[in-house]
Formats: sequence, structure tokens, C-alpha cells
Amino acid sequence: MTQSMFIVWRESVEALLVIGILQAWVSRQQQAERLRRYVWSGAALGLLLSGVLAGLILIAGEAMSGAANEWFQASLALLASLLIVQMVGWMHRNAGTLRHDLTRRADQRLGRQGGMGLLVLALLAVSREGSETVVFLYGAGARLQGPSLGLFAVGAIAGLVLSLLTVSLLHGSRRFISWTRFFAISEAILLLLGAALLVSGVERIAGQLLAMDWPEAVYRGIGDALWDSSVILDDGHGLGGFIADFTGYRASPSLLILLAWLGYWWAVAGWLRPAKAEKLPCPS
Repeated sequence: MTQSMFIVWRESVEALLVIGILQAWVSRQQQAERLRRYVWSGAALGLLLSGVLAGLILIAGEAMSGAANEWFQASLALLASLLIVQMVGWMHRNAGTLRHDLTRRADQRLGRQGGMGLLVLALLAVSREGSETVVFLYGAGARLQGPSLGLFAVGAIAGLVLSLLTVSLLHGSRRFISWTRFFAISEAILLLLGAALLVSGVERIAGQLLAMDWPEAVYRGIGDALWDSSVILDDGHGLGGFIADFTGYRASPSLLILLAWLGYWWAVAGWLRPAKAEKLPCPS
């Protein structure tokens, strides 16, 4: 539940930020009311495209069974992890110029294509966030069933409601939390979640590899635990389960899991090192 709530919350806030910037820009144009309809029509079409993607992924998952389904779920979990790192890196580098770049593209599209250009710009922005959300949610919840799946869905709805409250708070006052601080905190949590998705995907791949005919040394690297810290912090329930969901912590990690986790953070450090945190302009 907490994973889905955070994913939808963070992605929805980013989508609402983009729409807010476009709304502020439109309000300064002639025929603002007509242009506003184009922006919201593009946002609605972006949500529709995201829903179509979600349906296609679910259909593809249902059409597969056994090992094929495991490989598919593992691939989506790894893709979600990669997208998280890419998205955080992009925001880290472009946050300071986001508003300027977006309004510049809006000016260009309005001049060349009129209202349809704005519609396409809003469609692309919202469908990108929506598509990322779909991939993230599938990667995190593909194995859930019954009550757990229901709670996962409830978490997604709660995340949407929370995003609306968050945007209202961020627009209303900067005394509690600024846009810069919000994105810094949420990006850190996203990177932790990316590590959890990576570990989940690698575990599924390891399960398939263990079913193949490999030398004994490979089996030990894939399946044998290096240690067992479940007495101190069990990853199956309670606080340990919560930390496992958000960081990829495992009480009994194999060598493969440990190397994947360490490699992830090494790659993240290399990807983000050249960037400097910049202030994210809040739409007026």
C-alpha cells in the first residue's frame, strides 16, 4: 500500500506541476479560456493513453504463464528501476529551467500549431508521467493477490488524493515546505524505491536461473545466503517488511542480490555526481 501511495503521489504532483505551469502561462494569453480547454483536453488524453498502456501490460501479463510470466514481471521491475534513476537524474539537471523550457515550448507550439500544439504538449507531459506510473505500479505490485492487491489499489487512490492536497499546500505557502525541498525528499525516496524494484526483479530472475542446469558455484552465488540478520530485522513483516519494500533490504541476501544492490547505488552516485541541485521554480 505504501509503495503505490508514494508512486502515485510523487508522479501526480509532477504532472500537476506541469499543468500548473501551462495554466499560468495560458492565463496571460489572449483567448485564455479557449486555450485552457486545449490544455485540459490534452491532459485528459494523456491519462487515457496511460490507461491504455496499463491495459496492454495487464493483458500481456495475463497471456503469459509460468516462466514467461516471471521473466515479464522481472523485466518490468528492472525497467521501473531504470526509469526511476533516469527520471531523478533528469529532474536533478533540469529542475531549474523547467518552467522556462516548458513556456518556451508552449510559445513555439502556439505560434506554429495554435491550440492543437498546446493540446499535444499537455498530452505528452501527462502521458509521460502516467506511463511511468503504470510501469512503476506494475513492477511493484505484479505479485500481489487478494487483500494485498486491494490495499495496493487503495494506496494508489490515497496517493492521488494526497497529491492534490500537496499541490494545494505548496501553492498556498512556502513556510512549511518549498518545491525544492519537496522534490529533494521525494527523489531520495524514489531512489530507495528504485533499489527495492531492482532487488525484486533480480530475485525473480534468480528464481528462473536456479531452475536451469548450472555449475554448483553458480548455484551458490544465486541462491545461497551470505548471512541471516532476520533475528535483528526480519524483512517479512513489521518494520523490516516496510524497509524491505522501500529499500530492497534483505535479511538473507545472496551474492547476486548484494552485488545488484551495491551496483545500483554505485551507478546512481555516478549518474547524479555531475549535477548540482537547482531551485525548482513554482508556477505562479
